[in-house]
Amino acid sequence: QVHLVESGGGLVQTGDSLTISCAASGRTFSRYVMGWFRQAPGREREFVAALTWSGGRTYDVNSASGRFTISGVIERNTVWLRVDSLKPEDTAVYYCAGDFSPVDGPRDIYNEHTYDSWGQGIQVTVSS
Repeated sequence: QVHLVESGGGLVQTGDSLTISCAASGRTFSRYVMGWFRQAPGREREFVAALTWSGGRTYDVNSASGRFTISGVIERNTVWLRVDSLKPEDTAVYYCAGDFSPVDGPRDIYNEHTYDSWGQGIQVTVSS
């Protein structure tokens, strides 16, 4: 099982930018996805952003908002999420997620059930 460790988060103000990171350790494959979901109180977990790597190269980058930027260093199995222009509604627990399944082909990166590894989550709180 791949272990995911997030770092960052905390209390920020509306309009700020925040970058959080996630590092993976353990078995990985030539094509995999690392990304972020978030869950606010009383809300379902929702997709934030994902980075797909294939053959040591970035294959695809997706995000749910133009305010979300995901980047990564494949050699380190590490991704970062930058959230710009933070709003109170961005307040949530942010989870790093990874799909390290060995099967090649596309992934439904928007579906949380696609992912087989999860970090413990980090709290991001945006004050008005």
